[in-house]
Amino acid sequence: MSKVKVPRKSTRIDMTAMSDVTVLLLTFFMLTSTFVRKEPVQVTTPGSVSEIKIPESNILSILIDKTGKVFMSLDKQTDMVNTLDSVGNQYGITFTAQEQKKFKLLPTFGVPIKDMKAFLALKSSQQDKILANYGIPTDSIDNQFKVWVQKAKANNPDLRIAIKADQKTPYKVIKNVMNSLQDLRENRYNLITSLKNEPAQ
Repeated sequence: MSKVKVPRKSTRIDMTAMSDVTVLLLTFFMLTSTFVRKEPVQVTTPGSVSEIKIPESNILSILIDKTGKVFMSLDKQTDMVNTLDSVGNQYGITFTAQEQKKFKLLPTFGVPIKDMKAFLALKSSQQDKILANYGIPTDSIDNQFKVWVQKAKANNPDLRIAIKADQKTPYKVIKNVMNSLQDLRENRYNLITSLKNEPAQ
């Protein structure tokens, strides 16, 4: 009795459909994701059970590290330039178009206004290295933080303030920032925290 020959089938698998799906998924995630702004310092936020989300636009972000240094960012480039000019005028400093262009591309800023021109003259890689050593002055003698907030709100009254502080930041630093906001009659702001599980009852 003769053997039945089973026809050999090709082991090649057509991956065209799989690669199409991969490209579509990749495109979807690229278009729908929001990129995290680069921050000059690492901040570990305290936990809370609140799930209230801050708005996605018109945000004035205040970043406070555990040593008490204060940094700021605005989400619109026009607000960045207008605020820089307003603060510069307050201190008698004029910024060139090139300096304005470099400033509006900064993800976060936080240097004393007298050092801003020298800071903007640096390359971006150098700026990243030294920014963590600065911080916007918040002392009672020269509270530049208050001036930055005041001018930012004057240029865009719709700005919402969001404070992101490290869980190890001294209380007196947070209180000083909040007192500065109260002096400007800015009593509504969001505190950015990490979501933690609520204990079961």
